[in-house]
Formats: sequence, structure tokens, C-alpha cells
Amino acid sequence: MTHLTPHDLTMVLLALAVLLGVARLLGEVARWLGQPSVLGEITAGILLGPTVLGRVAPELKAALFPPEGPVAIALEAFFALAVVLFLLVAGLEVDLSVAFRQGKTALGVGGGGMLLPFILGFAVAWFAPGLLMDVPEDRKLVFALFFATALCISALPVVVKILKDLNLIKTEVGVVVISSAIVNDLLGWMIFALVLGMMGAAKGSFDLTTVVILTLLFVGFILTVGRWLVHRLLPVLQARLSWPAGVLGFTLSVALVCAAFTEWIGIHAIFGAFLFGVALGDSRHLRQRTRATLDHFISFTFAPLFFASIGLSVDFIGNFDLVPVVVVFVLACFGKIVGCAIGGMLGGLSKRESWAVGCAKNARGAMEIILGLLALQYGLIDERLFVALVIMALLTSMISGALVQRVLAIRKSVQLAEYMSPARMIWDLPARDRRGAIDQLVEIACKRDAKLDEEAVCRAAWRRELVMPTGMENQIAIPHARIEGLARPVIAVGRSRDGIDFDAIDGRRARLIFLLLTAKDKPEEQLEILSGISALSRNQKNIDRLIEAESPTEFVALLNSEAGVTERDH
Repeated sequence: MTHLTPHDLTMVLLALAVLLGVARLLGEVARWLGQPSVLGEITAGILLGPTVLGRVAPELKAALFPPEGPVAIALEAFFALAVVLFLLVAGLEVDLSVAFRQGKTALGVGGGGMLLPFILGFAVAWFAPGLLMDVPEDRKLVFALFFATALCISALPVVVKILKDLNLIKTEVGVVVISSAIVNDLLGWMIFALVLGMMGAAKGSFDLTTVVILTLLFVGFILTVGRWLVHRLLPVLQARLSWPAGVLGFTLSVALVCAAFTEWIGIHAIFGAFLFGVALGDSRHLRQRTRATLDHFISFTFAPLFFASIGLSVDFIGNFDLVPVVVVFVLACFGKIVGCAIGGMLGGLSKRESWAVGCAKNARGAMEIILGLLALQYGLIDERLFVALVIMALLTSMISGALVQRVLAIRKSVQLAEYMSPARMIWDLPARDRRGAIDQLVEIACKRDAKLDEEAVCRAAWRRELVMPTGMENQIAIPHARIEGLARPVIAVGRSRDGIDFDAIDGRRARLIFLLLTAKDKPEEQLEILSGISALSRNQKNIDRLIEAESPTEFVALLNSEAGVTERDH
């Protein structure tokens, strides 16, 4: 019976310890510099792999990370598990209900963000593949489909982080970006699954027709019956099993079963884990704390190991080629940004919002790298093109936030107090739920402005709330709506003694509810004010001072004072 010797096990544990330690350290450095942590984690692998350590101390590199043998096999299995779990977390970010509620706009932006880059990618890979790599004639179609799909994918986790950093996650632009990215990623991964199936069929696992049928049946089952079963089971699990062990055990077990099934039919394990994550994340019974626990458990242990492992097998200096790097980067940015912008304008967004959505969705991050790595492992692409895809993924993730901020021209500081009046505040909000709070705040907002239609404003604010709850961290909620013909922004504030559940990510009830109304044709006003209010939620001391204010007048005074508002703190 073959097994790891004590020496083999020692080297496996030492390799994992070194890789995880360096990856986490450089990931934190990247975050400190305002960049995605994946940048630092991949850099760790480059330093420990053939690019740096392999040149400086090849014997040490071979001892820690041998290219073959039992230690290499054990590490490969661990890295495969890591990427499967990472795709499970990525699937949790996909909220299908958000995409459905956005309807026309999500489909417009999502369709434009897929169609143009897909056409450009397929055309270049089919008619001028030499710009990318030497492609055998019998693999030309599969290669073109892969490259076209690779240009379509966005990195939803990176996109969400960028929106959070810019305080745009709850804005109209943020909701459109997330909902259309959900459409993009779901369709993109389904197409890529079929590409993997074509490659798997070529290796003899199943014939292509069987792979396609099994894939479509699995997708249909998971997104219908599977979603329903998960939704029904979650309350039972959370009520009867210990938290969080019960739900975590269920989640990981079913995710691994789904991953095993998709690996068996020939479309890779990550697709099964991703789809199960979609089904699980779409249930409103999944607690935010449970979601956060899963995210932290996987994102801070398994994910760094996987991304660091990318640099262990590829020489990024020896395989750097400027031509494919430039071609891939230009095609990716042009196709995604322009395609999303056109789709946004057709979907009813303003020009500025449309370009901002395109810039936000241009972040490729981890998803692009995973697609490239799978294609490399299947022998579909060479190491030069893989390096070009990794560079494109990292560069697009680095520049997206700055581009969004520039396009939207968001001011650094907003004086919230200038939009507030004690007459538009309810200092003991009687409402006990979200709908009641919105209705009561709309009523007091409309009393001061005869041009506002109270019933229409209520409908608009509640419709927006249903798309994505507006609860923020640290006991703040920001229900909002854009109203036709509004002369200037209106803010109504309610303070609730017991708090109201606005489904905040930290699970706390909102004590301060800001109702924001802005003009429909001035999206920048909503973005600036929402960003300013969102900044409040990052400082618990400021929130406590505002909640403890003895009157609306003192509340406004605190916002005006240096001690009150967070524009200076932030």
C-alpha cells in the first residue's frame, strides 16, 4: 500500500506552512497598499517558484516544492481542494434574486458585457491566433471558445470589494454592477463548462453529447429543485444543529459531492462547487454571520494557498511575451468596458453611469486566473498565454476602482448637514419593520415638499429596497430612491429605540435610518451623499454620538461639528 513516509509528510506540512505564511503576509501588504490581496498571494508563489527561488536557490525550491513524487501529488490534491472551496465562496456572492429584480438593466449590461468581448475574443483567436500562441488546427475551435469566454468573465468578489471601498455597494450603480456581473459569471461559467466538456470528451471520459446533456441537467436541477431543497433545509439545520458547525458541515459536504459529480462527467470539480454556492447563497435563510464565517474560513486559509501555488509551476520571467500581454489586455478592457457601457445605455442608465459600470466590471481578478490555470492544465494554452492572462487579471483589478471614481467624479467630502433639517426627523420612530419605517419617513419628507407624490415615492423607495436591502454596518440603514423632477436632494432621518431589521451584513438592527431622495437625472448627487452616509457606518463612535443626541437639532449640530461627521475621519 502506497503512503506518505514521515519525511514526505514533514515536507508537505513545511511546504504548506511556508506557502501560507508568505502568501498571507504579502496579501496583507497588498491590502495595505489598496490592492486586491490576490496580487500579494500570487506574488508569494512567484517568489517561491521557478521565477525567483528557482533561479537563486534551485535545490531549496526543489526540496520544498518538488515537481513530482508523493509530496507533489499531496500538494496538488490540497491545491485542488482549495480552488473548489474558493469557487463555493464565489458562488455564494451570486444572488439570483438581485439579477431578476433588475430585469432589463441587468440583462442589458450583462448581455453587452458578454457579447462584445466574446465576439472580439473569438474573432482574434480564430482569425489571428498567432498573436496569442501557436494553436493546432484540431484545437482551433475549442481554443477560440475558451479565449472568448475568458474575456467575458468578471471577478464578482473583486467587484464587490471595489464597490465597498468606494461606498457604492448599496447605490443604483452598485446594484446594476452586481446584478449584471451575476448574469455574466453564471453564463460565462456555463459556457466554460461546455468548453471543458469538449476537452474532456476528447480525452474519452464521455462523448460530447453526453457531457452537454449531463451538464444542462445538472444546472437545471441545482438552480430549481436544488435551490428549493436548500431553502427548505436551512431553517431546520440552523434550528436543530449547533451553530455554525451544523450548517458548515452540511455546506462543505454537499459542495464536495457536487464537485465530485461535475469532475466525473468531465467539466471539472469547480463548476459543481460554484453552482451549489449559487443555490445556497440565494436562500434568504442563510444568515449573514454564517456566510461571513464560510468566507473567512476559506478566503484566509485555502484561497491564499491556491493563488500562491500558481507561481510554483510557471516561470513568469521566462514566459513573458509582450505581444500576447498587450493583445489580451487591450481586448479585455475594450470589450468589457465598451460592451457594458452600450448595454447600460440601452438599459436606461445615463452615459456616466454606463461607463462607470463598465469600468467596475472590468476587474477580472481570481476568476480569470482560475480559467487560465485550468486551460493550462488541460494543455489548451501555453505558459506564455497563461502569463498574459494573469497579468491582465491583476492589472484590470488594480485599475478598476480608480477608473470608476474618475468616471463618476465622486467628491471626497460631502457636507451631509446641508441636506438635513430637524423638521425632517422622527426622533422616536414608531415603525417596527422596514416597510413601516420607509412609509413614515416618506410621509415626513413629502410634507415639506408639495411637489412630491407621497404614494409614488413610497413605491419607488420600497421597490429599491426589495432589489437589495440597504442595511449598513453599525446600526445604519439608507433606504433611497431617485425621483423624477426633484429640485435638490432630500434626506429624512428616523431614530429607532429598539432598532429595525434592514438585513445588515453584521446582523445588527438599524437605529438610524436615513431616507435619501435625489433627482433621477443627477446620479452623481445620490452617489456622493450615499458615500458620505456610508462612511458614517465605519466609525462606531460617531454613530453612538448621533444615536445619543438629545434632539434633532443636536443631531444636525453634531454632523456639522468636527467631532460629528466622518468626512474628516474617513
